[in-house]
Amino acid sequence: MARSVKKGPYIDERLLGRIEAMNRSGDKRVTKTWARASTISPEFVGHTVAVHNGNKFIPVYITENMV
Repeated sequence: MARSVKKGPYIDERLLGRIEAMNRSGDKRVTKTWARASTISPEFVGHTVAVHNGNKFIPVYITENMV
């Protein structure tokens, strides 16, 4: 089921804060997250996010086509 347009996309605040901090510092390390429902925003492009699948972390490299 899709999220309501009036609510806007769900982006995990902690994950977004980490990505923005890495963008400011120019760092490109892997970020672990359990927030599978989080929407990919343009700030995430070029970063690798390790998403937990319930058993282990799966690294996902974010590209322009994913936004």
